[in-house]
Amino acid sequence: MNNRFFAIGDIHGCFDSFKDLIENEIKLQKNDTLVLLGDYIDRGLKSKEVIDYIINLQEQSYTVFPLIGNHEVMMLDSLKNEKTKELWIQNGGKETLKSFNINSISELSNKYLDFFENLPYYYMHENYLFVHAGFNDNIINPFEDKYSMVWHSRQSYLNPLFAKKIIIHGHRPVTTNFCNQQLKERKQVINIDTGCVYNDKKGYGKLTAIEIYSGIIVSK
Repeated sequence: MNNRFFAIGDIHGCFDSFKDLIENEIKLQKNDTLVLLGDYIDRGLKSKEVIDYIINLQEQSYTVFPLIGNHEVMMLDSLKNEKTKELWIQNGGKETLKSFNINSISELSNKYLDFFENLPYYYMHENYLFVHAGFNDNIINPFEDKYSMVWHSRQSYLNPLFAKKIIIHGHRPVTTNFCNQQLKERKQVINIDTGCVYNDKKGYGKLTAIEIYSGIIVSK
C-alpha cells in the first residue's frame, strides 16, 4: 500500500524529537495520514514550537489529525476554573506558559485557542480507533464519555462496538520494549506513549510512531 498511516504518541513539548521523527525517521509525505494522540504541551520546554509545527503541517496540506489529550483539556478548563488552573500549573502548565512567553493562559492568542478548542476526542479509520487515553467500557455508547477518552486507559474492551477494533492510544507512559511487545502479540489495545519527556528514566525518553499497515514502530 502506497499511502502510509501513522500515529504518534504524547509529545509533551519535545519539539526536537517530534521534528526529527517527522522529517528524518518516518519522512512524512503528503499522501500519508498522521494522527497525533494529544498531550502536545506541558512538562517539556517547547510546547509552542510543537503546536506551531502541527499547524504548519496542516497549512502545507499534510493530512494531519491532532486529537485532544488531558493536558489540553486541563489547560482549557483552567480558563474557567481556578482549581483546575492550579492543577494544570502543577502538571507542566508552568513550562507551557514560559514557552508561549505569557504569564497567564488568558493571554493566549485566539489562533492557539481555536486550535485547542477544535481538537476532536477520537479518530476512526477502517478497524482502527485512535484516542488519547481510552473509552468507558461500561456504557452503551462509549463515544459519549469525553472524560474517559482523555483520562482512562484500559488494556482490553468488551463493548460490542469495539469488537474487531484495534485501539491505539497514549496517556500512560510505557517502555519502548513494552510498546513493541504489544505489537508482536497483536494486542487489541496498543499504547504508544513511550514517555518522551522522561529521558532520565531507563526504557523511556522516546517519542514513538506506529505505521498501522506495516506494523512498523519507530522511536526517536
